[in-house]
Amino acid sequence: MRTRLLGILLSLMACVLAALGLPLGAAVAAAEQSRVVVDRLDDAARFAQDLPDPAPAAAAAGTPQTATAQATSDTSRRHALRAEVARYHELYGARIGLFARDGSAIAIAPADWQAPTTGWGAQAFQEALDGRRSHNPPQVWPWTPDRTLAVAAPVVRDGDVVAVVLTESPTGPLRSRVLNRWLFIGAGEAAAMIVAVLLAIRLTEWVLRPVRTLDRATHDIATGRMNARVAPGGGPPELQRLAGSFNEMADHVVLALDQQKAFVADASHQLRNPLAALLLRVELLGLELPDGHEEELGGVREEGVRLARVLDDLLGLATAEHARPEPEPTDLTALVLARMDAWRPVADRRGVELVWDGPPLALGMADPIGFGSALDAVLDNALKFSPRGAPVRLLVAVRRREVAVTVYDAGPGLTEEELARVGDRFWRSPRHQNVDGSGLGLSIARTLLLAGGGALSFAPVEPAGLAVTLAVPRRSGD
Repeated sequence: MRTRLLGILLSLMACVLAALGLPLGAAVAAAEQSRVVVDRLDDAARFAQDLPDPAPAAAAAGTPQTATAQATSDTSRRHALRAEVARYHELYGARIGLFARDGSAIAIAPADWQAPTTGWGAQAFQEALDGRRSHNPPQVWPWTPDRTLAVAAPVVRDGDVVAVVLTESPTGPLRSRVLNRWLFIGAGEAAAMIVAVLLAIRLTEWVLRPVRTLDRATHDIATGRMNARVAPGGGPPELQRLAGSFNEMADHVVLALDQQKAFVADASHQLRNPLAALLLRVELLGLELPDGHEEELGGVREEGVRLARVLDDLLGLATAEHARPEPEPTDLTALVLARMDAWRPVADRRGVELVWDGPPLALGMADPIGFGSALDAVLDNALKFSPRGAPVRLLVAVRRREVAVTVYDAGPGLTEEELARVGDRFWRSPRHQNVDGSGLGLSIARTLLLAGGGALSFAPVEPAGLAVTLAVPRRSGD
């Protein structure tokens, strides 16, 4: 969830920065080019002021001496203009030319340059002949290196266009300036993106901290630690209210479960004495019955014993649920061997062999009594379903974070659907209803392990059988 939320926030920020940065970059490029165009137009206007009249009207009305003086002055001005044009080209690297209306050159630099006949330069030249200055040449971008920037301005005398000043400037400096400005903008947006990332991380931490706390508390309750609660903390007000509602719900659930457990415990305890008295009366009644009723009496005894076993299991389950053992370092290898010795007579009667494998020492944090009772329930289940002559194997394994005891039987096993339900209270496979039991043994084992910080898991065995694993944490420091 954190990754998705960060992705959404950063995507939105990237879109905002792109929406701001792209138009800003285009505006910067246009402003740089406009500045160059204005500079070239100013230069063209200055050269237009220095241009003598191509065909001065004063020469026709004056004396020959005046005409000669005027011609000499125009020639001098033309020579000075050509020198200035050459100096301008040398200084700025731009091609510049002053052309008459017919396209003939008045002053150009370099000397072999001619008025353009195609492209934007020809269009700008024609606009200047029409009396208009260049105002909107095509935009030059950093990735258009073969472009020149053509700017033309008309030379007007007495309202008529008598010549054109045309410049073609290399765009290398312009492209470099645009690129530098873009790099500056990119650096600013990168810095803004870094700040946005840091703020997004802090924001997601602030928003998701209550969610993570709620998730941990939910997991703790789901795994049996019913005292887990969500501590008050930061985050949005909605999530704070959700945390408070979760704590209230957990309190009500714990109260309902405690009432249910208390009822089961009380009912089991209160029913044991009447049941024992009833079984005693059945035995006494059996002494007075005439012969021929032994089968019916045996059925009554069997059902009574079965009911007593169910009540004992219910009382054991209620006791396990109320237990709060303190785990201590326990050698599970020694505990497994002791329980195997206790169950070996039962295994011998049923023709089942008990075998084990594991290290000589396996220290885990467990409640010895609770773990032993859970292992007894698992062994009882394995011996019930293992066929005569098949072994029941116990494997003790020391893992990285836990110590596990796995019991393998060779019984009929369970399907995937049945594996999802095994361990539920009073659940028994429909295929095994004829096997004696109450359906509470594995539930008691799981409850005992959870109370001590352990876990109980089930897995199929090939080609047939069931593997039940009892796991507890390793001793701290091992």
